[in-house]
Amino acid sequence: MKKVFLTISTLFIIVGITAFNKPDDAENASQVSSPTAAPWKILFDGQSTKGWHSYGQTTTGAAWKVEDGAIHLDAAAKAAGVAGGDLVTDQEYKDFDLMLEWKISANGNSGIIFYVHDDKAKYPDTYNTGLEMQVLDNDGHPDGKIPKHRAGDLYDLISSNTEPVKAVGEWNKAEIVSRKGKLELFLNGTKVVTTTLWDANWKKLVAGSKFASMPDFSIYKSGKIALQDHGNEVWYRNIKIKEL
Repeated sequence: MKKVFLTISTLFIIVGITAFNKPDDAENASQVSSPTAAPWKILFDGQSTKGWHSYGQTTTGAAWKVEDGAIHLDAAAKAAGVAGGDLVTDQEYKDFDLMLEWKISANGNSGIIFYVHDDKAKYPDTYNTGLEMQVLDNDGHPDGKIPKHRAGDLYDLISSNTEPVKAVGEWNKAEIVSRKGKLELFLNGTKVVTTTLWDANWKKLVAGSKFASMPDFSIYKSGKIALQDHGNEVWYRNIKIKEL
């Protein structure tokens, strides 16, 4: 009897400890991904430009090269006449969370452009329709002296509220979240821009910008992602997107 009593007592202790350590339903919910949550989609496999093409083309310009797990715009090749062009996703996105890393050369300029309407016959450049998160050497490029043109800014529309950009040659982490008209830009984990698209205030912002003369700028609520060829050395890697 004594042996049985000890065994039962031990069992109650084990059950009690397990129940104490078990998280409640709310805690469980935060630790387990929802079965309906959209998965991250890898936009760059680190080995090829599959899933991308140069704007207005069906293939990728040879000035875009894949090296050491990154997409690199070879400025020397571009200067020698090798085709480049803004690199554009094959697929369009509406509400999304886009994450990537970028590295810029000294005096360099580029950008992450989104909601691009891929029609070069109608729109000569991706920025005729798409919005841009600026990629820049703030200290070396002339645009660094222009408000709303610095790294992390919503180009020519909204300046970053802080500038957590890293030095030239270092990798920066960028994130663009657009959902139901709410747009947020993050740089190196810090939220730098927040705005609402397509409302009356947005229209005022556009009217006061260089895009005022482009009637179809930012009108599309679904579009492609573009990496800008500004003729300067730039690198992108770890590109992924989640549809929201």
